[in-house]
Amino acid sequence: MTGTSVEHVTPVAPRRRPAGDPVKALLHRHRALCERAVDPLEIAAGLEAHGITDRTAARFRHRDVFSLAEELYARTPRGDAPPTPPDAVAGSPVVLRGFGYSLLPGALALGTTAAGIPWAGPLSAVAAVAVLVWPGRTVGGRFPGLIHLLAAAAVGWAVHRHGPALGVALAVAAAPGYLIGAGFAARARRRLAGSRALEDFADGIRPLLAAAVTAFVAAATGAAALAGTPLAAALPLAVLLFLTRLLLGHGAHRVPVAGALALALVPIPAVQCAAAAGLLVHAFRALTRASAHARP
Repeated sequence: MTGTSVEHVTPVAPRRRPAGDPVKALLHRHRALCERAVDPLEIAAGLEAHGITDRTAARFRHRDVFSLAEELYARTPRGDAPPTPPDAVAGSPVVLRGFGYSLLPGALALGTTAAGIPWAGPLSAVAAVAVLVWPGRTVGGRFPGLIHLLAAAAVGWAVHRHGPALGVALAVAAAPGYLIGAGFAARARRRLAGSRALEDFADGIRPLLAAAVTAFVAAATGAAALAGTPLAAALPLAVLLFLTRLLLGHGAHRVPVAGALALALVPIPAVQCAAAAGLLVHAFRALTRASAHARP
């Protein structure tokens, strides 16, 4: 009779996940997928094909695969060149050149007004739209021509109703608007580089966005006082153009922006205020997402 031997199995201790940034390790493992993806949804599909489920995503401090894919997309450098360090973005030659261009509408508006040129208002309005809204990248890289036409129509119609001083105020607000937008983008990328989860990133971006909007409101108020135009006419339209620039510059969808600009054509101050407020709510939803700050 043969005795039955019982083999003693030593329990294997679970492997401890090393501390640090787990998403960075996942990005290194799936770098090829992330670099060729055109949007976060493509990364999510690829991760699911590799067997990563929502339960797996929780190990990377994300609620689901799509949330994890959004952060991977935002943190993946695009192109062959390494990403620019966040600290150098605000003082890069591109930003400085753009700020120089943004000074031109204000100088042109103030100069033509001082010279008594009758078409100073329309000229200032066109220059302000060109700087505050242009350029903008939208989802898929499509040229946002409709947005530019709606912005020009809204500003032109407002200048026609309220006088040339409104165009001067918008033109003067172009320079601080550009500078505030560039500063917000640089700080957002710095925040993204130090975030480990989308929730933490969104919590840090909201006060930055609120500060940027508040700073622009103060600048637009000063521009309106300098030009001598009523705040009720200048402020909602200036905020609308500033938010349009922020949203297009960070790849937002065109439909909400176009809808807000279309509402600005209604010659009722309450409607214009509602359009600016609605676009502000949309901005807090769109610009607090990590994918909004991925480098184009």
